[in-house]
Amino acid sequence: MQNSSAKVQPTMNSTAAKVALVAMLLLVSTALGKQIVESQERAVPYYGTVNDQPVVGILSQELSYLMTQNYGDAGYDSYIAASYVKFVEGAGARVVPIWINQPVEYYQTIMANLNGVLLPGGATWFNQSNGYADAGRHIYDIAMQYNENGEYFPLWGTCLGFELLTYLAANGTEHRAHCRSNSQALPLNFKDDFRKSRLFASAPNDVIDILSNEPVTANFHQFCVTEANLTAYGLDEEWRVMSVDRDWNGMEFISTIEHKSYPFYGIQFHPEKNIYEWIQNKNISHTANAVRAAQFFADFFIAEARKSDHSFPNEATLEKHVIYNYQPTFTGLQRSSFEQCYMFQESPKVLPKVMKSKKVVLKKKILQRDPPATAGL
Repeated sequence: MQNSSAKVQPTMNSTAAKVALVAMLLLVSTALGKQIVESQERAVPYYGTVNDQPVVGILSQELSYLMTQNYGDAGYDSYIAASYVKFVEGAGARVVPIWINQPVEYYQTIMANLNGVLLPGGATWFNQSNGYADAGRHIYDIAMQYNENGEYFPLWGTCLGFELLTYLAANGTEHRAHCRSNSQALPLNFKDDFRKSRLFASAPNDVIDILSNEPVTANFHQFCVTEANLTAYGLDEEWRVMSVDRDWNGMEFISTIEHKSYPFYGIQFHPEKNIYEWIQNKNISHTANAVRAAQFFADFFIAEARKSDHSFPNEATLEKHVIYNYQPTFTGLQRSSFEQCYMFQESPKVLPKVMKSKKVVLKKKILQRDPPATAGL
């Protein structure tokens, strides 16, 4: 009997171990399944692409009133503030300027070679034909189709660019509110669930502490997007608000936002100014903490761009289009809000045929034309 019991015991232990193993595997599978579902709810699936040579496009825009006065006679028709170029380059990416006033085929072709697009701040009209907003519409639609097709492609909007993202999401309906937040340095008032966002999920604690407690975000805008605006146009179902702020008059506005399904991000303030703009008599913090927090946003965006596997067909083609082909102008001498700007004349109408062109089927959208509206710098 003792020998029989000795033989049965290992079998019982083995059975128990198998049951425990199956239970553990079920728990792991459930956890992984939940994680995958949450990931799919939060963004387009990311399949592990790591691009160590990201190239980001920055959309140019028509000259502002002041720039037209100072540089219009020289034949310039568009520009990019150099601080945005430095913002991208300082995080490890190269920059290609994207022209306004081009056919949709141009944007399809150029974006097939880029790893993301930055929509910069500035002062222009959303209803100006063939300008910043129309180019942004093409870029937005193409980026959306890329992501819907499983191709990771991020968009980043700063100030006017953030407002443009929500404007386009609202099908070109003017939804912004007038506000007064010019030359205003503010901390961020985070929502309780801000850590559930992609933008801030892995943000270092010290960066969050700086953003929460110190007036380091540089605000220069006369229009705001409010949570009431989002709800009124049904955008709250697609966009997540992570933080809000208040203007000089106490009006609350959204300061950070991201799309719930696509890697699209918008911030109302200007992190590039903390690091690269030195115009005096403006509320722009240049403390070490302000620079640390500002750099976080640049690093995050370029980390997103590294997830895109788009590329130029060869280095020679890329070299024809990078920003290095242009020299910045010291616009700060002419009372500009920007220390330096890249000024462009007669943007090319087409790209060389050697460039790749991924054709994407764009959903036709009818954009309503509203009264002219501009944003701050």
